[in-house]
Amino acid sequence: MSSSLPPSSRLATLIATSALSLATSHAGAATIAYVSHADSQDIYVLRLNNDGSVNLIDKVDTGSTVMPLAISPDRKYLYASLRREPYAVASYAIDPASGKLKALSKAPLADNMANIATDRSGRYLLAASYFGNKISVNAIGSDGAVQTPPLAVIPTGKNAHSVQVDPANAFVFASNLGSDVILQYRFDPASGAVTPNTPPSVASKAGAGPRHFVFSPDQRFLYCANELDATVSTYAYDRQAGTLTLLGSDSALPEGFQSSEQLAAADLHLTPDGRFLYATERTSNTLTGYRVDRASGKLTRILNIPTETQPRAFNIDPQGRYLLAVGQKAGLTSYAIDAASGTLTPLFRYTLGRNPNWVEIIDLP
Repeated sequence: MSSSLPPSSRLATLIATSALSLATSHAGAATIAYVSHADSQDIYVLRLNNDGSVNLIDKVDTGSTVMPLAISPDRKYLYASLRREPYAVASYAIDPASGKLKALSKAPLADNMANIATDRSGRYLLAASYFGNKISVNAIGSDGAVQTPPLAVIPTGKNAHSVQVDPANAFVFASNLGSDVILQYRFDPASGAVTPNTPPSVASKAGAGPRHFVFSPDQRFLYCANELDATVSTYAYDRQAGTLTLLGSDSALPEGFQSSEQLAAADLHLTPDGRFLYATERTSNTLTGYRVDRASGKLTRILNIPTETQPRAFNIDPQGRYLLAVGQKAGLTSYAIDAASGTLTPLFRYTLGRNPNWVEIIDLP
């Protein structure tokens, strides 16, 4: 990382920026990416092609500051958190043939929600409020629309940043960036009730700022991106007790990187086979990749590369072939993932809407 060019400029020297083109008719199964834009207040519906390129299928005007997205487990519905008052969630039906979105409803949420997720059955929507220091649970109707009022609104520590049900749909976890803990709850999938587990939290390193987290496919480990010290922490997961144990942390910064600005790790995702993990850091504008030892959970860094400016979000397609990264001050870059080594090769770059900040990718059912 010794080049004098800023990371976004170095990325631009690798691949040219292309204009998004409208998708033509396409037979057979399709992979669809959804990208939300906070400032242009819309969601782009993109088809991800077999060469890693994308085509524009549709733009959906949300009429508000749209940020976090969530997909139902059956891939029939998309939910979008609207972060301008009145705070709400928009529910959309996903067309199974095209991936286009059909608006179903807008329902009020308990606060300005930085993160939303469904439970594993798709019957409940969970949300985390960074500014409101709370999480909430809403029921989802049989028509896919989020219902109100909320079933529960639960105070948390400072700056709840993400919330997620474990793969067994038995426990809920919520990261609290300002309190340096991940809260641990029991979850009743019959009623949607959330109650504190024992112990009720696990601490991160002081000042780390736990943000987003993912479970390993075998449910033995949880990985968490820590925003404030730009690290990724590995936790052992006890599936019976629903509790986490911190094992260690690894840097998500370029070697020797120094900055007077606050560090800002953002997103992280595993490949579907659990062999590789990637994380973004917004101050250095980079993507870091790690090889995962699936026996011990240990991470070994394999790459750190420049990516889009202020890379708040990215995601990996369900086949583990491509990674799509967006920058809040730039656009979208698609990367090919080498299945053997985890290496990322930039393929295509596109200009999107204003302030892209969330990516979801699905194979149509």
